[in-house]
Amino acid sequence: MEHVSSFLNLVFVGFIALFPPVNPVGTAFIVDPFMHHLTGAERKMAAGKIALYCFLICTVTLFVGSWLFKLFGISLPVVQIAGGILICRTGWQLLSSNATNESKTSAEKSSPGQLNDVEDILFYPLAFPITTGAGTISVLLTLSAHTSEDTWKPELINLSAIFAAIVIMSILIYVCYAFTPAVLGRLGARGEQIVNRISAFLVFCVGLQIATTGLKHLMKEM
Repeated sequence: MEHVSSFLNLVFVGFIALFPPVNPVGTAFIVDPFMHHLTGAERKMAAGKIALYCFLICTVTLFVGSWLFKLFGISLPVVQIAGGILICRTGWQLLSSNATNESKTSAEKSSPGQLNDVEDILFYPLAFPITTGAGTISVLLTLSAHTSEDTWKPELINLSAIFAAIVIMSILIYVCYAFTPAVLGRLGARGEQIVNRISAFLVFCVGLQIATTGLKHLMKEM
């Protein structure tokens, strides 16, 4: 009974720790412009693939992430700087495309079979680094380090609990990404356009913040 209570407590702690860096509710509005023109079925397929990619990224990080960083001699601040730069680039491209392709939006929304258009960006940049980036990796590495035990059984239970938290988070990512249009539809065409523009700006700001944080940590280590 004690092990069950400890397991459930760590699942809750893991989910709460992962929620801020992943932020599936807020990130869904950031990702929406990339999947703006998909049909309902195509959007669910795309959301499922993003959730799967996020699940794989988090799982690999949990079990072998720290080992891989040590193998290649990569520090977390460097990952933050690189990820932040990539997100900034994505945000800038999204802002530019919104400005130049605004007239194409209605045509894109009415034409089915557009899943291939976003197939190449489902992993990068949507799953990584926008959804699960340096912040998520940092949290998972911290959780796995803090749950290490001298004996294998408690450590296995702790890792299983964090793994369960990752599964729950992946499901939440799918739900938020697949059903964003249901929320945006209530805002109307003009409201949806405003949200898309604000989201594009937030992508750029998030990337800049992550890169700045990584740079600060890197400077402290020098």
